[in-house]
Amino acid sequence: MTLVTIIDYGAGNLASAANAFRRVANGTDAEIVVTADPEIVRKADRIMLPGVGAFADCKAGLDAVPGMVEVLQERVIAGGVPFLGVCVGMQLLASEGREKTITPGLGWIPGAVVRLTPDNPALKIPHMGWNTINVTRPHALLAGIPDGPNGLHAYFVHSYHLQTDSQDTLWATTDYGGPVTACVGRDNIFGTQFHPEKSQALGLKLIENFLSWTP
Repeated sequence: MTLVTIIDYGAGNLASAANAFRRVANGTDAEIVVTADPEIVRKADRIMLPGVGAFADCKAGLDAVPGMVEVLQERVIAGGVPFLGVCVGMQLLASEGREKTITPGLGWIPGAVVRLTPDNPALKIPHMGWNTINVTRPHALLAGIPDGPNGLHAYFVHSYHLQTDSQDTLWATTDYGGPVTACVGRDNIFGTQFHPEKSQALGLKLIENFLSWTP
């Protein structure tokens, strides 16, 4: 059995995420568990961190779960367990968030979470809706996903994005009055600004890729 944990720290679309993962995992040996228990996460073969809301609030919520950050460091950084961060769960990978105040992130993807600044002032913030993505270079989690202007669409809802310090950790962008970070990652870590659980065909394919990923 492959244990896939979706972390419950009070900030995420847990039911939607779990339903999407279970739909993809149906017929496989994967067990999808939503949990706030670090000991269950310690046993996980794959880990997903959701996130909705403000960066500082989400980081405070994650820090408030006793032992969770330590277990994530142990399993993801030291143990190499495949990890997927979604929306603010992806943003928390950054060095810091700059939403209202400066808040330290997990520091796994060097860079800062900054407010979107579209070139076109008519474009509203938050950026909310369906956009195609532009893959900057191949990645296992993006395999089989048509990108570019005629590609599949992903669902975004956000006012901030992660500006990586290095192009080596940027895997896909979208366009919203200029390039906006869509996917980041390194080694066994991957993150999406969009919501795979709400992104229909694109999201289900990405989840499928994640469940079979061997970084």
